[in-house]
Amino acid sequence: MNEVLNNIQARHSTRVYTDRQVSAENLNQILQAATYAPNGMHLETWHFTAIQNKEILCELNEAVKKAFAKSSEPRLQERGHSTTYCCYYHAPTLVIVSNEPTQWWASMDCACALENIFLAARSLGIDSCWINQIGQTCDDPDVRTLLNRLGVPANHKVYGCAALGYAPADTVVKPKKVKEGTVTIIR
Repeated sequence: MNEVLNNIQARHSTRVYTDRQVSAENLNQILQAATYAPNGMHLETWHFTAIQNKEILCELNEAVKKAFAKSSEPRLQERGHSTTYCCYYHAPTLVIVSNEPTQWWASMDCACALENIFLAARSLGIDSCWINQIGQTCDDPDVRTLLNRLGVPANHKVYGCAALGYAPADTVVKPKKVKEGTVTIIR
């Protein structure tokens, strides 16, 4: 099998990370890969905000938890009141992917960019996980204020994030099982 297909099949979600930080060189390569993703009419209305500062990541997690605590959904309320919950799994790097919600394809552009992030990370030996919680809470006033301070454009919605880092050496990766009936080929 070729290198690209091997990389796609090796990618998996990691939810436990060591403190080892992603290097500036690798982060730059990953972010560059994001910018090469397909996007509607090549308008490139997206924005990528990479955070490697532990204190800011903790502040962001606390803002997300406060937003969850206000939710009417019991599962989110539980996360909001948890002392151990971390929306980014304590990864040392988080990339926030946002876009102008006025473009109907904004979420699709961001999804393509995130997949490029995940595949680029995997190719560099870096683990990753898709993070939705900041997208769920980006309209909360406290979360929005923090996002603005971090450089996320004020007119953007967060469509997803990528947690990046390194899994502990003893991490077991479950083999991927493709659900029966997932693919149909008509010839």
